[in-house]
Amino acid sequence: MPPAQRHPTMADVAERAGVSTSTVSRTLRGLSTVSPEVRARVEAAARELNFAVSRQAASLVTGRTGTIAVLVPTLDAWFTGSVLSGLAPPLRAAGRQLSVYEIPDLAARTSFFQHLPARRNADALLVCSFDLTDEETARLDGLGMPVIYVSQHVDGRPSVYVDDVAGALHGTRHLLNLGHRRIAFVQTVGERGFSFSSEARLLGYQQALTEAGVPLDDDLVVSARAGGKRAAAEVLGTLMSLREPPTAVFAEQDEVAVALVWNLRRTRIAVPERVSVLGFDDQPLADWFDLSTVAQSPSEMGRLAGELALELVDGPEGEPGRHVVLPTHVIPRATTAPVARERGEGERGGEPGAGG
Repeated sequence: MPPAQRHPTMADVAERAGVSTSTVSRTLRGLSTVSPEVRARVEAAARELNFAVSRQAASLVTGRTGTIAVLVPTLDAWFTGSVLSGLAPPLRAAGRQLSVYEIPDLAARTSFFQHLPARRNADALLVCSFDLTDEETARLDGLGMPVIYVSQHVDGRPSVYVDDVAGALHGTRHLLNLGHRRIAFVQTVGERGFSFSSEARLLGYQQALTEAGVPLDDDLVVSARAGGKRAAAEVLGTLMSLREPPTAVFAEQDEVAVALVWNLRRTRIAVPERVSVLGFDDQPLADWFDLSTVAQSPSEMGRLAGELALELVDGPEGEPGRHVVLPTHVIPRATTAPVARERGEGERGGEPGAGG
C-alpha cells in the first residue's frame, strides 16, 4: 500500500516561500504588516502545496475563532431577519462566520448569562434589541471581547441604532401638519417587548405636540400587543370611546398600525377620511397595505454593526465607545390625510383625497 500522504503544514509553506512561519501566519490572516511582494510569494506557495488554514489551528496561533456572535430575542421577527441579512455580507467578505444565539424565554436567558458560551466561541458579540439588567450588562463587559449593541444606545459601549426620538417627532409633525390635533400614540408591549425604542418614540411624540402647543393627554397614550387583531380592537374601543376621540393614530410598529387599519375599516370608520393611521418601521407589510409610516433600515443597521465589530476585533485603534446613529424618514402613503372638516350637506372641497 502507498504511504499515507502528509498534509502540508505552515512550516512547509514558510520553507517554500523563504519566510518565517510567523510571516505566513500574518499573511494568511490578512494583516497589513506584510509587504505585497512577500504576500504574493506566500500565497503562491500555499496554492502550490494545496495548503488550507483550519480554523482550529488559526485560533491557536491568533487567539481568535473567526466567528462573530449575535444575541437576539427571537428569529421569527422581520426586524431580526433584516438585521442578520445586513450583517452577513460584510462578515462573509472578511472570512468570518456568523453564530446566532436565540434567547426566546427566561430559561434560555438565564442559561446564556450563566455560562456565556460566546466567551469561548466568538471574537465579538452583537446584542440586538435586548433590555438588559445592570448585572447582565456587567457580565457582558467581562467577556474580554468587543460587545456591540444593535438597535439600542448603551452609554460607554459601541452602539448602532436609529434616532427613535427624531423619527417619532417627525412622524407626529407629519400628522400635525395635516391639521390633526387629537393624535393618539399606541405603544407595543409583550413578552419580548423592548423598552428603549418605545420610550424614545413616546418622547419624540410628546416633543412634537409640545412644540406645536398641543396639550399632552394621557388618555391618548395606550398600549397594545403586536400582531393581534383583538388587541387592536381593544385599543380602538378605548380610543373611540373618549369624549373627544382621536382623528389620527400613531402606532410605534407597522404590525399594530395595520391591525388598527383593519379594525377601523371593519367598523366602517373610513381610513384616512375619518381617522389617519401612521406606523413605524416600513417593513414590506407597510408597502403591501399602503401604510404611511416612519422608515428605518435594520439591514443597514446590521451592516454597520458588522463593520464596527470587524474594526474592533482587527484593530486596537477602533473607538470602543463609538455610537453610529442612523436617520429615519417619513413615508406618506394612503393611510394619512388632512383632518376631516365639518361641511354642509353636499359641500365638497379641500385637498384631493381628504374627504369622501
